[in-house]
Amino acid sequence: MLVTSLRNIIITWSKASTTHSLTITVENVSDENHQTCQIDFQSCHFWSRKGLKSLNIDESERVDIFWDFKAVKFSTNPEPSSNYYVAIVSDKQVVLLLGDSKNEAYKRTMARPSPVAPTLLHKEEVLYGNNCFHTQVLLDDGPKEHNIVIENPSKRPDEPELRISIDGRVVVRVMHLTWRFRGNETVLVNNVAVQIFWDVHDWLFSCSAGSGHGLFIFKPGLLKNILDDDSNKDDRDGERRDRNEGDLVTSAAGCCHFVFAVKVV
Repeated sequence: MLVTSLRNIIITWSKASTTHSLTITVENVSDENHQTCQIDFQSCHFWSRKGLKSLNIDESERVDIFWDFKAVKFSTNPEPSSNYYVAIVSDKQVVLLLGDSKNEAYKRTMARPSPVAPTLLHKEEVLYGNNCFHTQVLLDDGPKEHNIVIENPSKRPDEPELRISIDGRVVVRVMHLTWRFRGNETVLVNNVAVQIFWDVHDWLFSCSAGSGHGLFIFKPGLLKNILDDDSNKDDRDGERRDRNEGDLVTSAAGCCHFVFAVKVV
């Protein structure tokens, strides 16, 4: 919420061999000239790791973007793992706060939290690997992210399969992948229904490595007339069931997570 209206804000983390970057795009509802702030920081350029930039969204609205990456820590992902903040301020309110250094962010911006909390609509991620891909996903059951592993074992190239695990438990296993390269299933994770969609056509039929990607979508949702049915107690314990699209009611609060998995070997 920016002053008087709801706005979409797009956050893009990128990683190259020596550089990390962050791009923030704020939607302008009056036209397509959205405002963008790009932050590039290298390990040897400490001066670029802390800064402030103001964006004039339109004639009546302005946002200030504060950031501090001086002590940031990274894992293997483009997005930092700890010791940083990015604060977007509008009308002396922090409308969006990224990172774990929240106290430092509020002290520097001298702004109060916005009474309207931001909502994560969807997240897109590009992963590169061979036959195994790792990521973390929010599944609408709390603030903790779940560990996701997508595997495409190559022990039997003539009969490829697909395995998707959540927190170490295999929740989707697709045999005869050549015939089932597109599909969807619904699983339960901590009593939360999660729809999983996959499309690995390019994995199987592209001419060369890196020329195509597998697409995976994780969408928290609700199972209609399933969780309250005593005859389906096994489902509550985590057993997998296939559901038709008509059996699903999408959760309005659920974030849709898109994973593009590119094979490089």
